[in-house]
Amino acid sequence: MESKFIVNVNGEVLEITLDGRLDAGNAPSLSDQLQEYKGKDITRIVIFAKDLEYMASAGIRVIVFAVQKILKPGCDAYFIGGQPDIISVLEMTGLDDALVFQDHYQG
Repeated sequence: MESKFIVNVNGEVLEITLDGRLDAGNAPSLSDQLQEYKGKDITRIVIFAKDLEYMASAGIRVIVFAVQKILKPGCDAYFIGGQPDIISVLEMTGLDDALVFQDHYQG
C-alpha cells in the first residue's frame, strides 16, 4: 500500500489524514508541512488514521510536535479510527493524555 498523508485546515481545525505507514521515510515531510501551522490559531487537531497500518517512532514524534507546538494550550487533539496496535503504542508513550481516541469523528 502506498503511504501518504493529507493536511488540511478548516478554520481553526487542523486535519491530518494518514494512509499506509508513517515512518522515517515520510514523517520528515509531514513534519516540514506542519511547521507552517506553528504559531497559528489552531484550536483543534483531528488525525484521521483509519487507513494507517504502521507508525514508527518518527511518526510518533510528528504527532507529539503537532500537539505540543501547533495546538493552542487547553484545546483538544483527536485520533480517529486508529488500529488497536497503533493506539496501544500511543498509550504506552503517554499520548493518551494528549489525544482523544474515537472510532468516528464527532466534531
